[in-house]
Amino acid sequence: MTDPRARRPRPAARILLTDPAGRVLLFRFVVDDRPPFWCTPGGAVDPGESYDEAAGRELREETGLDLACGPEIAQRTVEFVTIEGDPVWADERYYHVRYTGGEIHAGGHTELERRVMREWRWFAPDELATHDEAYFPEDLAAMLAALG
Repeated sequence: MTDPRARRPRPAARILLTDPAGRVLLFRFVVDDRPPFWCTPGGAVDPGESYDEAAGRELREETGLDLACGPEIAQRTVEFVTIEGDPVWADERYYHVRYTGGEIHAGGHTELERRVMREWRWFAPDELATHDEAYFPEDLAAMLAALG
């Protein structure tokens, strides 16, 4: 018998969207069963979709920006419980996208995203060390520093 709490695989594409000042865009999530947290744009890879394709789709859906997402700059495997309550192990691929202008639009969010993604803002790397709410990935400041 399979353990109903077994973690399922969740391939995901995440975006480090940085502006000309080196700040990174994060979305704030407010979910009933945990404290608020901030996260980079991105999400699960759809069936039949590549990580690269998912990165572009997630960027368009979550920010309204249609920008090139490549190349992949980092990969990590993490375990967590999704906002839907599913325990997963996520194979996350990260893409750096340089934001050069335009307005951020959240019009492509799903119903669930509209409910839990309450706001977004740009963070300077030094702000992350003193921010009072969790953010993911937890080593985001180091990832940004590695971009140069």
